[in-house]
Amino acid sequence: MSNLFERAANAFRAKLGSSEDEAYQARMRQEIEAYRMVENVHNLPEIFHLWSNRYVRTKMEAVFEVSSFNDFYTKYMLRFAQENPGERVEIASLGAGNGDMEVGLGKVLRDKGFTAFRFHCMDVNPNMLERGRVLAENAGLADHFSFEEADAARWHPAKPLAVVMAHQALHHFVELEAIFANVKAAIGDRGYFLTNDMIGRNGHQRWPEALALVHEVWREMPDRYKYNHQLKRFESLYENWDCSKEGFEGIRAQDILPLLLKTFYFEAFVAYGNLVDIFVDRGFGHNFDPKNPDDVAFIERLGARDEEAVDQGLVKPCQMIAAMRARPVENPRYYRHWSPEFCVRMPG
Repeated sequence: MSNLFERAANAFRAKLGSSEDEAYQARMRQEIEAYRMVENVHNLPEIFHLWSNRYVRTKMEAVFEVSSFNDFYTKYMLRFAQENPGERVEIASLGAGNGDMEVGLGKVLRDKGFTAFRFHCMDVNPNMLERGRVLAENAGLADHFSFEEADAARWHPAKPLAVVMAHQALHHFVELEAIFANVKAAIGDRGYFLTNDMIGRNGHQRWPEALALVHEVWREMPDRYKYNHQLKRFESLYENWDCSKEGFEGIRAQDILPLLLKTFYFEAFVAYGNLVDIFVDRGFGHNFDPKNPDDVAFIERLGARDEEAVDQGLVKPCQMIAAMRARPVENPRYYRHWSPEFCVRMPG
């Protein structure tokens, strides 16, 4: 691990404070309140799905041999069951929120005829966990779920687990080192750590080399694409907004991949997205109509440009899907040469 990364990470943690500090606790209260009434945290503009079907799904099929996140997660859960016959598949989900992803996975497992599983859904937000309980009950899966109010940094598994998953949750965590150490202990030599998450710059900002390309596109595109639906404003030039200023959104996103490389062994890894993320996400994605040929052509051109920039190493991907182990693996699988090492963008 680079000394540069260690210094940057240590300085950031010192600035933010630990979970014992009042500033941290105030930010945590803000985060809980922000999501208290949010019932769908995974809702994305329609144009996102058009882009992801071409540039994310195809990579998943090539590396994981699945076409959806449901199939990605359940593939490894079922694999553990095959490798350890007779054992119940115990799954911990960190930052589970409303539990909609986890209950959906439970339905998939049940539909496949597999019922020897139990999800332990953990989150700091009691309102979201209660919605999860209701979802599980309504799905007839209450016996397969527990919902636990817990800070992932303070979590210590009581017994070995088949799978620890974190779906779009790691970028909300500050104490990544402690969390990853606990996950590694939890999965031991047999389990899997599975995640889909953000690995770009903190606060979901663009690094300078990517921002220059975004601004180049911005100056050429129609004004109708420039309204920010999240911040409720028109941006004549894209503002490199740091959304970690409030709550924990993207708080240590840039540290996730280097720390995973330091702690785990990647069995399979897919990375994607950088320039195009801004245009298909919640902020500006609602400006694009998937039924409008001009809008579709714009996103397809930008997707191709994004792919080429990552492939050449001009910019680094901002999202990943990964299956990891606590022990060395043979023949790890990546998309092209986009290994975890290739995809790291070090500070400075």
